[in-house]
Amino acid sequence: MPPTDVTSLIRTELPRLAGSLRKVGELILEDPASVTHASAAELGRRTGTSQATVTRFCRAIGLDSYQHLLIELAQERGRGEVSDWGSAEIGPDISPDDDLERVVQVVGSAVLRAVQQTIDRIDLDAMERAAQAVARARRIDVYGVGGSGAVAQETETRLFRIGCSVRGWTEVHAAATSAALLTPADVAIGISHSGATRETIEPFELAKERGATTVAITSDPRSPLAKAADIRLTSTSSETIFPGRTGSIGGRHSVLVLIDCLYVRVAQLSYQRASASLALTDHITPQHAVKTRRSR
Repeated sequence: MPPTDVTSLIRTELPRLAGSLRKVGELILEDPASVTHASAAELGRRTGTSQATVTRFCRAIGLDSYQHLLIELAQERGRGEVSDWGSAEIGPDISPDDDLERVVQVVGSAVLRAVQQTIDRIDLDAMERAAQAVARARRIDVYGVGGSGAVAQETETRLFRIGCSVRGWTEVHAAATSAALLTPADVAIGISHSGATRETIEPFELAKERGATTVAITSDPRSPLAKAADIRLTSTSSETIFPGRTGSIGGRHSVLVLIDCLYVRVAQLSYQRASASLALTDHITPQHAVKTRRSR
């Protein structure tokens, strides 16, 4: 397991867990430091479940044993204590009474953690295969809706600037129409934090049926989107910053790290095309800059 990843793993798996297993996961996320000093039986009592339930929870999230969970939590805590992010003292939650300084610290810490965790868990082989496929693709479709739609448009902007034939699709009917016209010479990129967004999965699966190389970018490597992909790039599950709320932070930043890595690698692999495209467009931004007078 990559560093600093066990709480991210629990956040990813929690929506799939029900009843007593979910209770165990929620308590661990609420106070991971205290869990490192508790036995499985004690954790079972604190969650109103049992030692056997705690063991089942560990297996449900892909760990060998409760001891494995304790080791991962302890290592994660140790890394947090030596980090200069201040996360160990700040904690993950923001209350209505917190001042702006704390808000800035919590949000900044969450974003930095999301970015670092994503870097730690990047599958370099998968990234290379994705970049190779994009660099040689006849055409590239990028699918995403909602917040992921904004990332899809950002992906289009980056790849288009270096000469790729790319389009970001954020509406399911238009995306499906485009997917139906893809060929084995093309690439489809699906972006979904949960990996379970139907409007993204439908054109993505159609693109796969048409023979296009499919690249999934999601925080959940076991999601429907990931299962439909030839290549999977995994981002980090974002953190909840309001207790009891689903609002989260950091997820989009972790996805943009993957997009930027992909973009730069594609530019390297298609250096002559990318350089020519950049040279032909470099003058555009300065031409549209508003000229201001300098005071004497």
